[in-house]
Amino acid sequence: MDTHEKSSARPPYATDADSGARLHALVLLALTAGALYCCYLMTVPFLPAIAWALALAVLFAPLQRALESAVRHPGAAAALSVLIIGVLGAGATWFVADRMLGEVLRGVEEVRGAIASGEWRRVFGIHPLIAPAGAWIEREVDLPGMAQTAASWLTGTATTFVRGSLVQLVGVVLIFYVLFYLLRDRVAALAALRRLLPLPRADMDRLFDAVFATVHATVYGTLAVAAVQGALGGLMFWWLDLPAPLLWGVVMGLLAVIPVLGAFIVWIPAAIYLVLTGHPGQALLLAVWGGVIVGGIDNLLYPMLVGRRLKMHTIVAFVSIVGGLLVFGPSGLILGPVSFTVARVLLEVWHRRNTATG
Repeated sequence: MDTHEKSSARPPYATDADSGARLHALVLLALTAGALYCCYLMTVPFLPAIAWALALAVLFAPLQRALESAVRHPGAAAALSVLIIGVLGAGATWFVADRMLGEVLRGVEEVRGAIASGEWRRVFGIHPLIAPAGAWIEREVDLPGMAQTAASWLTGTATTFVRGSLVQLVGVVLIFYVLFYLLRDRVAALAALRRLLPLPRADMDRLFDAVFATVHATVYGTLAVAAVQGALGGLMFWWLDLPAPLLWGVVMGLLAVIPVLGAFIVWIPAAIYLVLTGHPGQALLLAVWGGVIVGGIDNLLYPMLVGRRLKMHTIVAFVSIVGGLLVFGPSGLILGPVSFTVARVLLEVWHRRNTATG
């Protein structure tokens, strides 16, 4: 048998070996995908806690490093960090929630009193152009019934909030539980991700930097700036002696989180209300403060707080934040932008590889 005949007799065995290797790889891939899917199902209930713990871990990493240099023990430093973050968060939440709930209840009582006494008719009486609207409301709308329904709804909502506080407490405890380990073991966790993900070190560094920048941009550039806008709006409501300044300040802050929307949804109707009640000077002051100070603080603070970090296009930011809220709930404020960032970086990796091979 010559050399050609010997070589022609080998492919069947090589083909069988290749088929066995491919079958083995497919079985391993299927088992891995099944295991990852099971892990995903088990992780879904904890995604909110993991998302907020991740955000806090990124934001308070400098505090953790400072404490580690002083305490010389990562576990003790992480425990101190969690304690400091917990005290600050619990104090601020209790202060705002307690006063906001009081303002809501007082506001409902004031509205009910104004409706019962007929004081609301005075607004329409001093403005003849809208007097027909007032007459139609009095004829067609049951204002006392609506006020009673609103009061009952708010009371029920407050009761539900109090009853659900234990569930919320469990969620907060879980956040800080995860946060402790993220702070203590952050170096080991990043090293494990580098080993598991099939990306070169340069791409892994780019991915980590993009995720960290997104978290900073989301919290500092969105939440922090929105909090400042809400505080400024609420301060002007308090200065003008408008009802429930803390409540409306919180509402303005929440609206400022979402791109396209903003605090103007609250202060523009308030300015119109001041005009209708015979306070045009206060209405002008509120409009100038809302348009120039509250609306313009974003352009001043965002570069200061975020610097050269990531800033998404308005459409992408809107879809990532609103879509994240719809899919993940409140944790979507973090998970939505982070998901978009990870997808963008991975697509860039694929593009570079395809360009290099092409």
